[in-house]
Amino acid sequence: MTLLLIVSLLLVLFSTFLAWQLLEQRKVIAQMMESDDITEPDRDPELVLTLKVVDPIALAKRESRSARVLADHLPVMVRKMVYQEVMKELELELAERDIDVQIHIEYR
Repeated sequence: MTLLLIVSLLLVLFSTFLAWQLLEQRKVIAQMMESDDITEPDRDPELVLTLKVVDPIALAKRESRSARVLADHLPVMVRKMVYQEVMKELELELAERDIDVQIHIEYR
């Protein structure tokens, strides 16, 4: 009888501890959502993929004869053309695989 009482008390204490941990976890999650400015927890965040060509001038010079001449005189234009070409190639590749995407060039 005494053993049963001790086991029951231990189970009550353990259950209380688990309930307290659950409440603490909810508080932490609420704080994280507030700090990340997530106001609608049911809505999934929008995921965006960013692509950066590490050395667009070198790529242009490697891929195009005319870019070898233009890159030294008009580097901004060559960078823009590289990104436009990469964007076209990505769109074609993804279209071949039947993946619907929206691709934009963003200037920062």
